[in-house]
Amino acid sequence: MINYSFSFYDLEYFLLIFVRVSMFVYIAPFFSMTNTPRNVRVLLSLFISYLLYNVLTPAPAVITDSLVELALIVIKEAITGLLIGLSANICVSILSFAGTIADMETGLSMVQILDPATRQNISITGGIYNYSFNLMMLSSGLYIYLLGALKDTYTLIPVNGAVFDTQHLMNSAVRFMGDYVLIGFRIMLPIFCAMLMLNAILGIMAKVSPQMNMFAVGVQLKIIVGLTVLFLTTGLLPFAADMIFEEMKKMMVLFVQGMT
Repeated sequence: MINYSFSFYDLEYFLLIFVRVSMFVYIAPFFSMTNTPRNVRVLLSLFISYLLYNVLTPAPAVITDSLVELALIVIKEAITGLLIGLSANICVSILSFAGTIADMETGLSMVQILDPATRQNISITGGIYNYSFNLMMLSSGLYIYLLGALKDTYTLIPVNGAVFDTQHLMNSAVRFMGDYVLIGFRIMLPIFCAMLMLNAILGIMAKVSPQMNMFAVGVQLKIIVGLTVLFLTTGLLPFAADMIFEEMKKMMVLFVQGMT
């Protein structure tokens, strides 16, 4: 006969685990896509919480009889889960930044498409980069790393053990902003170099033959050259994804260090 009995303290500890996991799933990349049904995300959070509860048993002494203290612990766990997921999610925004800059160079900045995953308008190149990244994340098993990192946070940051170092978190955010611009320009560097050479050629032709309308010709040429370079550099997308993966790992480590 299977014994399903459990104490109130075990249930309380399980729910605290569920709070952090659900906040992580709510904001983490791939798991937080809006085209993923909410029921699936809730069930996934419950399943992960159950597995973590069995791994973390016996539960540490985090139980309190005060409702106010319990509410503060729940808020602390929710913020911890959000920060861990946010540290990974902000790295994905680098792809949108790179795509936006690339479309500004090619003359496609006015063209916006609706991303069904985020329900936001994004650039064409940014959408290509985002979906390519999600495909590579699935094929490389990065989502397993994200779940493994979430599990490891319970070793470094036990339940009710988060200590928020605001200075360290701010320094991590400032460091990310530098990497944000650097990695974004690295991703769209081939398109930027091609557009720079094209602008130089158009400028020379405008001086050589002023009677030609280089502005009208340049609009079509920029789109053709930009799409051609984008097609030819498709093989470099795995290297761009590697940079995003490494930045994601680094940011998760820095954010976790700011809560230990």
